[in-house]
Amino acid sequence: MDKVGSPLTANQRLQWIDAARGFAILGIFMVNVPAFNAPFFLYGGEEQYWASQIDVTVRAIIDIFFQASFYTLFSFLFGFGMQIIVEKLNDRQLKVNEFIFRRLAILIGFGLIHAFLIWHGDILLTYGIIGMFLLLFFNRADNTLLYWAFGLLFIPTMLYSVLLLLASLLGPIDLTNYEAINQAFDNYGNGTIIDIWQQNYQDWSYSNGVFSYIILTCNLLPLFLFGVYTARKKWLHHVNQHKKVLKKIWLITLIIFIVLKGGPYVVGNPYWLTMLQDFIGGSASAIFYLVSITLAFQTERWKKLLLPFTYVGKMSLSNYIFQSLFSFILFYSVGFGLYGDISPLVSVIIVVVVFVIQIFLSKWWLAKYRFGPLEWVWRRLMYREKLPIKRKVDE
Repeated sequence: MDKVGSPLTANQRLQWIDAARGFAILGIFMVNVPAFNAPFFLYGGEEQYWASQIDVTVRAIIDIFFQASFYTLFSFLFGFGMQIIVEKLNDRQLKVNEFIFRRLAILIGFGLIHAFLIWHGDILLTYGIIGMFLLLFFNRADNTLLYWAFGLLFIPTMLYSVLLLLASLLGPIDLTNYEAINQAFDNYGNGTIIDIWQQNYQDWSYSNGVFSYIILTCNLLPLFLFGVYTARKKWLHHVNQHKKVLKKIWLITLIIFIVLKGGPYVVGNPYWLTMLQDFIGGSASAIFYLVSITLAFQTERWKKLLLPFTYVGKMSLSNYIFQSLFSFILFYSVGFGLYGDISPLVSVIIVVVVFVIQIFLSKWWLAKYRFGPLEWVWRRLMYREKLPIKRKVDE
């Protein structure tokens, strides 16, 4: 059996990247809890169910600062991490495509379990499938990566937004599906485990059709490619050396963030701006958050404040699945059955409390073990050899 290298050691990791992963886990949880708690993210209707002023305000804050900002941040980091692995494999003259294919296949396996048994909003399966396209780009020139990334991100988004604008001129767009909403409330809130799984499959199928996957590919693959490109340029490896370019990126993405994420609310948040807000604005906000964390981490004061996020980030897969298991038990009828009963404000409180607990649990775990539990399983399957999980006394 061919050797395929070994995972990164602690002193090879970039702490600000781990902090960004931890921050992304917080942001994803902030969006996922309301989606776990009610079917409005898929089928519309939140305006009728969450209509109080505080509900409207909290939903707007989540939409501007969290929605589409953190799965895109994770997408960027996904491509960034892939490129680091590719360079490591190339240095050791190992089979890049074979190893990356196996890595993605294992991720797809995690995603299948997560998507159909726990959470229809799973992103692991999607990352694994769309990530396969990266095999076509690892040997391409830097400029080629950027051409494809910008083209995939901007051209479909602009075309689709124009179509939505033209459709809106014919009359108001209302896609609320009240029958699907009622069915979800019944199955998740009162059903058996079989009812929950059937509803979960129906919701996953609804949001993951062929057209949806094409749209997702045009959103996620560009972020993967931006991550690969950035890893090649070492902008996030040698921060002080590249501060000038990072500050330019920070300013540009901040402006796009403000205009496309907050701007729609100035003009009534029309539906036809949704894709521009999420795909372009969400991508810009993701990169803005990443660069902000990277630059801030270079100062001792901010490093101390951001360090707790690194514990969660080093166990991002385990913490992501933990959040889904927690939400499954909290909201669905086989657990505490709170489906539809939690307001947006209370969901924010739940997210903050649970995330703080995850920080302490992650720190405790990493003091004893080298990897998170699921990270260890993933690496064990990838490297196909015994991989110690317990830390040595001198580590």
